[in-house]
Amino acid sequence: MTSSTTTPKSATKAPSDRRWWAFAGVSLISFLGCIDLTIVNTAAPQIQKDLGASVTDLQLIVNMFIVALSMFMVTMGRLADSYGRRRVLYIGTVVFGLASLGAGFAPTTGWLIAFRFLQGAAGAILYTSTGAIVQNAFPESQRGRAIGALYGVNGVGLAIGPMLGGVLVSAAGWHWVFWLNVPLVALALSLCSFSVRESRNEEATTGVDWPGLILISLGIPAVVLAFTLGGTWGWTSLPTLGLLAFALIVLIAFYLVEKRAADPIIRFSLFKHRAFLAAIVSDFALASFYATVLFLLPLYLDEVRGYDGYATGALLLPCTAVMAVLSPFVGRLTDRYGPRKILIAGFTAFTVSALLFTQLTADTSLFLIVVALVAMGLAWGSVLGPATVSALSSVPERQAGLAMGSSWTFHNLGGAIGLAAGIVLYRVQAESHLTDTLSAKGVAIGPWTRDAVADPERAAELLKEHTSLNAHDITDVFNQMFAHGTQSAMWMLVGTSAAALIILGLLSLTDRRQAA
Repeated sequence: MTSSTTTPKSATKAPSDRRWWAFAGVSLISFLGCIDLTIVNTAAPQIQKDLGASVTDLQLIVNMFIVALSMFMVTMGRLADSYGRRRVLYIGTVVFGLASLGAGFAPTTGWLIAFRFLQGAAGAILYTSTGAIVQNAFPESQRGRAIGALYGVNGVGLAIGPMLGGVLVSAAGWHWVFWLNVPLVALALSLCSFSVRESRNEEATTGVDWPGLILISLGIPAVVLAFTLGGTWGWTSLPTLGLLAFALIVLIAFYLVEKRAADPIIRFSLFKHRAFLAAIVSDFALASFYATVLFLLPLYLDEVRGYDGYATGALLLPCTAVMAVLSPFVGRLTDRYGPRKILIAGFTAFTVSALLFTQLTADTSLFLIVVALVAMGLAWGSVLGPATVSALSSVPERQAGLAMGSSWTFHNLGGAIGLAAGIVLYRVQAESHLTDTLSAKGVAIGPWTRDAVADPERAAELLKEHTSLNAHDITDVFNQMFAHGTQSAMWMLVGTSAAALIILGLLSLTDRRQAA
């Protein structure tokens, strides 16, 4: 993502080959930040087996990365602008590599969650500094091409993550989902060492908004943890209600502080612009969709269908390939028709995809799953780029970094909150269906049923231990339980995508009325 920048004359005189070497190194770093948003999902079943992780643990392993991104995205961009983008990028990239190394060696889920948080905090630097460095390295006549290419690389990173994760898990184990980053970090830093020049925003007059940073750093994790752990603690329990109350108070304080801040983390006046509203609605709904699907679908393919990592990666290929192929053409369509129409088309495809995913059962045809993934790829490719264009079109160029930082904060929040809400629905409906099914079979219900829902890897063992069902009936009960829970989460995505469609339609209608 880009940020406002002052470009020294020397940067525009750098040799062309050095500029593109800089682009190669920086885009590889940005690629690693994006790929880690999605690559872990296909490793989740193997992590569950090796570390004994519950669904809640897996959710935290995914969400902690997103929480850290949301907490530090804008702030890391400001630090890079103030203290030097190359310096901050190098520090962030080294920390990201070390955190990846630690994650691969993590002996327990607790350590893995901690390293994922550190990865996300460093990843915020990878997202923000890279765009500014690319913008600084190229003359104005080539800047648009370079920034567009960088976003194309980012999109491929987001899309290819699940497929690559499946291949790595099958070929070498889940540890290499993290360890792969280490040699690539070394390669990227080597490319940057001789090609990236230091730059900063010499016109910046204010420092980091520390009160705002502290408040948002407390408020966002509280919201996500309340949604993530509420099902385990109980929705009316003191810890859950306490976290939600704390989050509400802190985020209200954040709003009040940011209204008075000279250089706020999130400028709330941006919400008056319909283009910016369209961007954050699209970003939030997009991340909510892919975070939920890419979490539950690999588990479904592994636990219900019995596919290994290779097969899971291959089945996800229709989504990733369509997204990667479509992205360059979407840019041209956006230039021709504007971002709003492309966004509406994208969320129409998302709605179709979600409706198809609501049909998942143990016997669902692979053809239906592939069609749903193709629709998802079409939608993803139609939303990611146009949402960025919409955010940038809402502000003058000097505020581009603020607009992008704010929109990506909502993107990351959409992923964290959407996944948390999806898992809540999954657990509620899966437990309800399991309880009803066992009661109909005359089986006594107990606390163990909740454990069976929370830990699919142990579900069959728990059913065998607490019931007299035969192996065939246990498999059937588990498959139905998992399918019903997954279907509920997919219905949530139908609602999310339809809501985004309605909002985008209303914004377009308002634009037409004002134009008339």
